[in-house]
Amino acid sequence: MTEVKQAAIQSHTDLEAIVATILDESKQQGASAAEAGVNAENGLSVTVRLGEVETVEHNRDKGLGVTVYFGQRKGSASTSDFSREAIRETVGAACAIAKYTAEDPCAGLADAERMATQIPDLDLFHPWVLSAEHAIELATECEAAAQAVDKRITNSEGATVSSHAGNRVYGNSHGFLGAYRSSRHSVSCAVIADDGHGMQRDYWYTVARDSDDMEAVRSVGQRAGERTVRRLGGKRLSTRQSPVLFMADVAGGLFGNFVRAVRGESLYRKSSFLLDQLGEKIFPEFMHIHEQPHLKKALGSAPFDSEGVTTQARDLIAAGVLQGYVLDSYAARKLGMQTTGNAGGVHNLTIDPGSHDLAGLLKEMGRGLLVTEMMGMGVNIVTGDYSRGAAGFWVENGAIQYPVEEITIAGNLRDMFKGIVAVGNDVETRGNTRTGSVLIERMTIAGT
Repeated sequence: MTEVKQAAIQSHTDLEAIVATILDESKQQGASAAEAGVNAENGLSVTVRLGEVETVEHNRDKGLGVTVYFGQRKGSASTSDFSREAIRETVGAACAIAKYTAEDPCAGLADAERMATQIPDLDLFHPWVLSAEHAIELATECEAAAQAVDKRITNSEGATVSSHAGNRVYGNSHGFLGAYRSSRHSVSCAVIADDGHGMQRDYWYTVARDSDDMEAVRSVGQRAGERTVRRLGGKRLSTRQSPVLFMADVAGGLFGNFVRAVRGESLYRKSSFLLDQLGEKIFPEFMHIHEQPHLKKALGSAPFDSEGVTTQARDLIAAGVLQGYVLDSYAARKLGMQTTGNAGGVHNLTIDPGSHDLAGLLKEMGRGLLVTEMMGMGVNIVTGDYSRGAAGFWVENGAIQYPVEEITIAGNLRDMFKGIVAVGNDVETRGNTRTGSVLIERMTIAGT
């Protein structure tokens, strides 16, 4: 196979010039204020299934978005065409929308004094010189390692190797212009096992800014195979109440629900079970939840948010007490508060770990359910009611006994948060939430 080289990513200088053109065009068309974001990305993704190449995808994506304000009337438009004529038409479309929208007293750019004045180097850009041939070799090795785990692994959803790198530039009519480059690389594998009584599927993956920081492809495959085989012979449980231990790679979803409940949009719409809880105890006293937006190489790091506001380390929960909300400038104005630099979301949400590893948490739980997979979207942020399909393992005397499947775990997030007994030191770092496994004192398990 002939190698297809990835095209060079457009430079910061080129993208900054485009942002400047957008802002100048917005002013010429009568906008009182404007903001623009431009991004360009190149990537390669290869999937091998059952030893055969299934897909080879090279992508070169780019796009720009502009938001204009006529006083407190707002309009937005976007395009993937960077030509001068396309920019003029896109700005024109945004202006036309703004002229026909109602005034909103909370609309507008983030306050000028909140703009980032320094852009720290967060070590986010590590391009991987990866040919399609090499990516195929890595994917093939990964899948083969999974299949070699056990002869009961009879099928595969494939192994995928991906590499992406890009530039992002944001500017607004306050005079702010910020840019940073980033990369993201991953290897994943999913296989299927059959013991004659039923089939099971599981997976594993690794992801990092720097390819040197990823788990070895053979290890990814082996873990995918081992995770799949251990699910064979799954049983259903009878309906009961018991402790529940969420493994680290699924525990992040619990704290994602917490963030949803303290987001400005949920609060000003009065659609959160944590409405008016600022300063109240939400979690046990040992819990500390905070943002770390400037961690080197971390997947959630960013020097500024999508409005140009500087990101900063801050507590959301200290000693179990809610310290602050997650706000962009619009939500902050609706609530009579200040933006927290969270336009676009939180950055490296971190839950401080305890002293136990997973084995220690299993011993502390003694008897209960270890959850390794979640299914469905049964979470009501308005009431806090929680009900989701799950799979995992039943635990007795601190040791795994057998796999379980086709069950539902249920509770209320308010009770679940207060019922957290411990957070493990097996911290998951493959995403924007950094947490260990989480042990909850009691939940309802619905089964047979």
